[in-house]
Amino acid sequence: MKKEIRIPDIAENVETGLIAGILVSAGDKVSKDQALVEIETDKATTDIPSPFDGVVDEIKVEEGDEVKVDQVIMIIETEGEAKGDTESDDKNKEKNAGSEDEKEEKTKEKAEDDGEEAGSKDGEERKKESDTTEKDEKETKDLSDIPASPSVRRLARELDVDLTQVEGSGPGKRITAEDVKSFSKRPEKTEEQKKSAHLPDFSQWGPTSKKSMTTIRKITAKNVSKAWQTIPHVTQFDEADITGLEDFRKNYAGKVEKAGGKLTVTAILLKILGFALQKFPRFNSSLDIENDQIINKHYYNVGIAADTPQGLLVPVVRDVNSKSLTELSTELSELAQKARDKKLSTEEMQGGNFTISNLGGIGGTAFTPIVLPPQVAILGVSRAKYKPVYKDDELKKRLIIPLSLSYDHRVIDGADGARFLRWICDVIEDPYAILQ
Repeated sequence: MKKEIRIPDIAENVETGLIAGILVSAGDKVSKDQALVEIETDKATTDIPSPFDGVVDEIKVEEGDEVKVDQVIMIIETEGEAKGDTESDDKNKEKNAGSEDEKEEKTKEKAEDDGEEAGSKDGEERKKESDTTEKDEKETKDLSDIPASPSVRRLARELDVDLTQVEGSGPGKRITAEDVKSFSKRPEKTEEQKKSAHLPDFSQWGPTSKKSMTTIRKITAKNVSKAWQTIPHVTQFDEADITGLEDFRKNYAGKVEKAGGKLTVTAILLKILGFALQKFPRFNSSLDIENDQIINKHYYNVGIAADTPQGLLVPVVRDVNSKSLTELSTELSELAQKARDKKLSTEEMQGGNFTISNLGGIGGTAFTPIVLPPQVAILGVSRAKYKPVYKDDELKKRLIIPLSLSYDHRVIDGADGARFLRWICDVIEDPYAILQ
């Protein structure tokens, strides 16, 4: 029996990827769990294994192709079954059956509409309606090739969505209810916006060159654009005196290094957030907009935005509330090295409830990080600098670090954002009270 190999759900919020390598050829025997292809996403490079034993019958992709979740990439001939039977044939039969059901439903709906209107309109109106019906029949005929179920077509009519304009995300580019809902929420482009989408010929002013966007860059661009368009962002700024924190860090650095880690400001912030997210649970939640609910999570996982040669990756440190500073520092060092070596697994980048983005090692005085859905907040850290500060009625030299907290205003109010960030700053300024 011929069976289809499809792209599985690779990672949270990842819908597409790039075929980085094809590890088998047509005619090769493969065993269950054997890697078939390598796929690269904005989060990691991972293998797609075979779910069963068999022989490679057909490879439907090439290296460099961009693929979507649930897309068919390969056909495997399994042993002990007739070769003529395929899952694709079964699905085609279902699709054809669905098409017949759609035609019957449309015919029934049309007959009901015609019957009601015939009893309520005079001859002239019936003539106009007849013309309209002919037009509808023509449009229905034109839409017959669109892969969508009757329920999806009905939803499209209710939301006034033109299915010819919707790109399907289901198997075989089949249009799903979610595709229709997402399309209906898109703002229509103005004429000015349409014009601005066409770039001028820059070469008329000087030399130019072109370079294709990497898969990670394309997916990152898509994800941050969606996040910025759908989440009403607010960014709260504050500063913390980390002079004492630096003393604390130096005192414990040796102990952490012996365990194989490095005690950094980010590692200390992970420990602080373990307490902060428990004290302020709204920052550890997600918004279910369709059901008007806030989902509270009772586990505390924090993502760390990592700058790598291949782009931005966000490994997740789990259960930060229950781990020691030494454990957090060691795990953070291991994840950072995996990110640089492109060895992060998809599991290691899933399940984050909150994110830290530390640009202090590069520079800057402040920035406005973008919230990564389904999270509702992200903490940005900029470079610490020495400043003169009045302390105990004296002007003293103190090391000050700028912090930027961006959050989803649908879930978090401004006062809560200010309280959350101020609490973190207070703990940073007196680390011995909570971090020992």
